[in-house]
Amino acid sequence: MATAHAISAEERFISEEEYLRTSYRPDCDYVDGRVEERNVGEYERGRVLHLLDRIFGNHEKEWGVITVPECRLQVGPKRLRIPDLLVLRRGQKVNRIVREAPLLCIEVLSPEDTWAKIRARLNDYLTMGVEHVWCFDSDAREARRYTADGFEVVREAELAVAGTSIQVNVAEVFSVLDQD
Repeated sequence: MATAHAISAEERFISEEEYLRTSYRPDCDYVDGRVEERNVGEYERGRVLHLLDRIFGNHEKEWGVITVPECRLQVGPKRLRIPDLLVLRRGQKVNRIVREAPLLCIEVLSPEDTWAKIRARLNDYLTMGVEHVWCFDSDAREARRYTADGFEVVREAELAVAGTSIQVNVAEVFSVLDQD
């Protein structure tokens, strides 16, 4: 059984095996032997993430996907990230940790996140072979795609994944912030 662990302000180096045996609240990334905290817990971020999870969850069969929030993703040797939302192809095999590139990784920024800071995480997704990476900024009410060329602000009304039925209305995602 995994033990809950709070990491100190000092990042410490541990083995991958120890990281995988340990439960963090909230879960942490593992990057080259270091446990790295993630920015989570802000209300607006949580609401946007909840709606995205619900949108994808409501369309799993139709879109041929499986949605998993905050799940460990092995992006490379000695590198595990925790995307805010993973979108797997239906039928993709997983054993505890996702080790095969998902169709889509989604991040919802916290106020403490910066585009420069999140770039390393997103580059890990691309290096692993993730075809689609989306970021949502609830403060700016802006969605961005991330590719090898960098960030692209989404100007169209819907985000889509080519070759699938996936279509997410950007305004609908942020509308959850106006309902409170």
